[in-house]
Formats: sequence, structure tokens, C-alpha cells
Amino acid sequence: MTGTLPSILLRRLAQAVSVAIFVSVLCFFMVRQLPGDLAYRIAAGRYGYDLVDSRSAEAVRQELGLDRPVLTQLRDWLLSVAQFDLGQSLVTARPVTSEISYYLLGTLQLTAVALTLAIAIGVAVGVFAARHPGGVVDRITDVWVAAVRALPPFLLGLLLITVFSVQLGLLPAVGHGSATSIVLPAATLAVGLSGLFARVTRDAVVEVQTSEYAQFARTKGLSERLVLVRHVARNAGVLVVPYIGAQALVLIEGVVVVESLFGWQGLGHALVHAVFWRDIPMLQATVLTLALIVVAINTVVDVTMARLDPRPRRESIQA
Repeated sequence: MTGTLPSILLRRLAQAVSVAIFVSVLCFFMVRQLPGDLAYRIAAGRYGYDLVDSRSAEAVRQELGLDRPVLTQLRDWLLSVAQFDLGQSLVTARPVTSEISYYLLGTLQLTAVALTLAIAIGVAVGVFAARHPGGVVDRITDVWVAAVRALPPFLLGLLLITVFSVQLGLLPAVGHGSATSIVLPAATLAVGLSGLFARVTRDAVVEVQTSEYAQFARTKGLSERLVLVRHVARNAGVLVVPYIGAQALVLIEGVVVVESLFGWQGLGHALVHAVFWRDIPMLQATVLTLALIVVAINTVVDVTMARLDPRPRRESIQA
């Protein structure tokens, strides 16, 4: 769906507000359906299981108002979110905003590296395969797509750890913040996407190469390289960009597993720990942030499509 830039931004802003409300309410009730005593798990996260008893759990329950009516707690949470106040972590006592900022940076770093690798490899292979449909590269791409789609990220991550960390000792198996520690988690996310990007790019380029305007450009005497750069690349991008956006959403979901596997401190890592310790403000804020990232990605896709596809602008000029 395309449109003018103001209409795109207004539509996505309205979506962000509705998503924030829906996700906040859903997460609020889901947390309270988790098994175990909520106050006891929070107290255990603060003091450790060896030092927790019913008295300390009751103290936490009174302190946090967990004995208040559920709707009252929900109202207070929604009012706090509306005021951009996410509260404090129940385990670390630090502001949730600062905690989320730290973990969000880790997720964005990992996602950016993984997506860049996937696009660079996938698009290059896809364009090359499109130059020779049915050729060796094209057939290898088919096999590659089938193989990576059948391989779950956690299994691929374990294989990479076994080969590059345990057997070869080239890269750390876990860690955060260094150039070497991001390689394996980023590769785990990128491998699956690169095959898909290669197939989609190949199909889009083949379709555009056989179009009438590409054939007309060749009849004007343009070289194959100029046809590819001036006509094929942009028009194929109109087909590829929405798919990249859709796969970026899948990538955001995959970071939960990959970050936990490699000990990479991102939102997925924070979400797992927040669920385990029943850190309600941190859990709700993490889920809310992930949901808003989805809206942000959709916004970027819409804006990019509006820039790449000239048809809506031409129609508005003719009208």
C-alpha cells in the first residue's frame, strides 16, 4: 500500500497507537496467567531462591500492589504508558527506559548486520542466477533455499558453534559487544534469509528483464549493463522491497531464539529473563518495543515503496 508521505506517516502513527494499546492489554493479562506465584518469582529474582520465603513474597506483593484489583492495575499501567513512563524493573530496580535502550541497541546491531549480510549475499546471487535462468547457479540457488528453510535457526546456531568455536576455535560461542562475538549470531540469522532473498530477487529480475520496457531499452541500443542498472534494478526493487520488509519481521522474531542461544544482550535475551523472573514492567516494555519495531519496519517499507514506484505520483499528476 502506497501513498503520499504524510498519509503514510499518519496511517502508521494510528497503527502504532492501536498496536501499543492492544499489546499492552494482551501482555498484561498473559503475564498473570503464567504458572507460579507472581510475587514469589519476583522476590526470587531480587534475593535468590535460597533467601525467599512467604514473608518476603508477601512484602513484594504489598509493595507492588499485586493484591489490588486487576482492572485497577491495568488502568495504572496504561496511564503510565500514555505518559511514556515505563516504570522500574522489579528485579534490578533500574528505570525500564534505560534497560530497554541498552537491549534495543543490541538487537538493532544484530539485526542490521544480519540483514545486511542476507541482502548482500541473496541479491548478488539472485541477480547472477537471473542472468542464466535454468543454469548451474539457478539450480544451486533452489537447493540452497530448500536446505536453509529446512534448518531451524537454533540448530544452525549449534552447528556454527560446534564448527567455528569448538572445533576451529576461531570465534567465541557466546558474548556481547565485540566485533567477533556478533559474527555467529548474525550469520545464523542471515543464512536462512539469504537463500530466500536470492530466490525472490531472481524471480523479480527475470520478470522485469522480459518486460516490454526492458526490451524497448535494448532496441534503443543500451548495453545489458545499463538496462540492468537503469530499468531492471529499480523495477525489480518494487517487487523485492516488500518481501525484504516481511522477512525483516521474521528476523525480529528470530532474535529471541538466537540472542538466547549466543548470550547476545538484546530484546530477545531481555524478554526471556523478564518472563522467567516475572519482571512485569520489563516484560511489558520489551513486548511493546518489539511490536513498535514491527510498525516501524512497515513504515520504512511503505516509504521506500513510495519512492521506488513512480506510478502513484504519475497518477496524481495526471489527475
